[in-house]
Amino acid sequence: MQPRTSVAGLGPALLATLRRDLTVALRRRGDLVNPPAFFALVITLFPLGISPVPEQLAAIAPGLLWVAALLATQLSLDALFRSDHEDGSLEQLLLAPQPLAALVLAKVAVHWLLTGLPLALMAPLLGLLLSLPSGSYGVLAASLALGSATLGLIGAIGAALTVGLARGSVLLSLLVLPLTIPVLIFGSGAVQAAAMGGDVAPALAMLGAQLALALMLAPWAIAGALRISIHG
Repeated sequence: MQPRTSVAGLGPALLATLRRDLTVALRRRGDLVNPPAFFALVITLFPLGISPVPEQLAAIAPGLLWVAALLATQLSLDALFRSDHEDGSLEQLLLAPQPLAALVLAKVAVHWLLTGLPLALMAPLLGLLLSLPSGSYGVLAASLALGSATLGLIGAIGAALTVGLARGSVLLSLLVLPLTIPVLIFGSGAVQAAAMGGDVAPALAMLGAQLALALMLAPWAIAGALRISIHG
């Protein structure tokens, strides 16, 4: 039997969820460092392994930056609901009178603030290492900010489905990565267009549309996946 939901007290419940997840995440600083460190390490090693020629690096920079950011966001997805599942707080979240879709959206928002946003902010510095034209730095940060939010919402569905599995990280990657291809295409396309002096508006508009669609549909899918994983 599903618990009765109510929008009464939704605002305080969302703030409490945000505050709790931020506090828990900040206590695990090592987990916060992993995605940016992986992102920086991959971008730093590529010029050593491919070629230090600026023209060659600039040609592959948009796709390389986006692929590295995509893989970096996957590092923290497996832990999105796992700690709550282990300490029993996820059960309480499912029994809360507020809509579960809204509460999980708050948890995904914290994941984006601590993972997606730092990657977007540090990307221009790493773009400098790949000789990316300076005029595309703003588009790179904007596209990663939009795209990483969509990636977080998509990844949260996979994290919810695999939260009860002992080794769900590999399955999570197999479930999520194919769904992220459209975000990767339009994200790297926006940066490529900016680097070549083209029109970036269509690609950024598509990223915005994908984010809007994910915001409408993903929270309900995450809530359903959690109920399936917890209650069967």
